[in-house]
Amino acid sequence: MRRRSWMWILWPSFLVGAATSATVFAFVDPLDIEFLGYISASRQQVYAGGFFLFWLMSALSSALTLHMAPRGIILDEFGDPVND
Repeated sequence: MRRRSWMWILWPSFLVGAATSATVFAFVDPLDIEFLGYISASRQQVYAGGFFLFWLMSALSSALTLHMAPRGIILDEFGDPVND
């Protein structure tokens, strides 16, 4: 995969992961969350885990969108083909 494709995937998914994490943890206290009924984690662990989970989910969504996008010749603003 080209470097530009990685930026098309990772940067928007980072922003979505940050926004989703902020929104979710504005309503949910991480200390109230218990995993498997008895495993508890610190606030920082839940914040970090939640952010990386949201980032991964949105990165997979962006990658799938890029994979399904139509492929063709990339043209610049003058109609000439662009070579990467």
